[in-house]
Amino acid sequence: MTTASSAPTAPDQAPKPVAVAMLTLGCARNEVDSEELAGRLAADGFELVQDPADADTVVVNTCGFVEQAKKDSVDALLEASDLKESGRPRAVVAVGCLAERYGAELASSLPEADAVLGFDDYEDIAGRLRSVLAGEQLHPHTPQDRRLLLPISPADRQAEGAPVVAPRARLESGPLAPVKLASGCDRRCTFCAIPMFRGSFVSRRPSDVIAESRWLASSEGVRELFLVSENSTSYGKDLGDLRLLETMLPELTAIDGVERVRVSYLQPAETRPGLIEAIATTPGVVPYFDLSFQHASGPVLRRMRRFGDAESFLALLERVRDLSPHAGVRSNIIVGFPGETEADLQVLCDFLVEARMDVTGVFGYSDEDGTEAASFNDKVDEDEVLARVQHVSSLVEELTAQRAEERIGEHVEVLVESVEDGVAEGRAEQQGPEVDGITRLTATVGPVPWRVGDLVPAVVVSTEGIDLVAEPTGAAR
Repeated sequence: MTTASSAPTAPDQAPKPVAVAMLTLGCARNEVDSEELAGRLAADGFELVQDPADADTVVVNTCGFVEQAKKDSVDALLEASDLKESGRPRAVVAVGCLAERYGAELASSLPEADAVLGFDDYEDIAGRLRSVLAGEQLHPHTPQDRRLLLPISPADRQAEGAPVVAPRARLESGPLAPVKLASGCDRRCTFCAIPMFRGSFVSRRPSDVIAESRWLASSEGVRELFLVSENSTSYGKDLGDLRLLETMLPELTAIDGVERVRVSYLQPAETRPGLIEAIATTPGVVPYFDLSFQHASGPVLRRMRRFGDAESFLALLERVRDLSPHAGVRSNIIVGFPGETEADLQVLCDFLVEARMDVTGVFGYSDEDGTEAASFNDKVDEDEVLARVQHVSSLVEELTAQRAEERIGEHVEVLVESVEDGVAEGRAEQQGPEVDGITRLTATVGPVPWRVGDLVPAVVVSTEGIDLVAEPTGAAR
């Protein structure tokens, strides 16, 4: 098989570029990875297309976080492979966390994928895809514990492990864009496999973060930066200054065109007072706290190898709301962790009632390959885990709807992200992308006057679950 670019052409006819479609599953961190891969491919002469049916090769950036995410990734690979029956695409390639985590095992169980590539293949992704299209069988990588690839001391990692600054090509337009703060994680939570396949924590240098943010604002029209990593509270520790995030936030908000900066994924045990103050009070930084509580019972948290309890978490939220009474708070929790008792579950439920969070993701515990918790022998019965998930999810649904109702009368600023059929929707300051609900602006007489990217001052007048309905109070900017 030959690539499209190697087919015979007339002397005055340029070779047709190889077309590639990127499909991304999982988190915003994966979105950045996909755009970096797309940037490398575009720089090497590939044509980026949206529709897999128009592509010579489809690259599926998989997620390997939990069972449902793995299933979704496999389904996406199978769906893309089914298109090959029509002659295009000619190849489907798996990359991302699932591919990195399982390597040859995934390749063996999923022969529909023409190649399974690991993170180390990213630097020469164009060469790898050309080899696949030429009919070569690439040997899938052998997974390894990527934490062992870098020095134990964070201060010694920058020379060997600093994330390579790759060109980036945006795959979706819109007024918000994720920006990668760091790669990897140093925590050893007993339920989590992410550090094993993502590696140790390594910060990007502030100059790289700021330069990319300037490009997004000036060339791509981005108005909100969404700072992402596996643990944003660790940013700077390998650069010699754990307060770098606090000092960088004002620099990001000062970039022409940037109106909002949002920080994601904060570890409660590492969320220091100075960072709380910076997020809550820096002009242009939205008071939004994505706090990874996971549970509220001290004994369960210690078995998770995490720190804190309901009392300390509520004190943290009190500090947040003292500085910013209307701050947005979201979290994720795990129900049915090994050894979780009815009393532990009640502690969690009582905490949720007092915490008054805007959004809470509820996950039932399941064993993850290679994690310490998978070897624990006091597992909660699967049916009981499901029952607890249903119970807590019902409670959370009620509590978050109540929290949304508490916001009626609040003044917000809505970043418009869609205008369809006369309806404008976007997000207020306390709403993160994808999972935190939306704000719908009330209808006006005549055509909707707002465009995607507008920031519209409004007052919340009603709610629909966690979603808000707001009435504009002034002109957009």
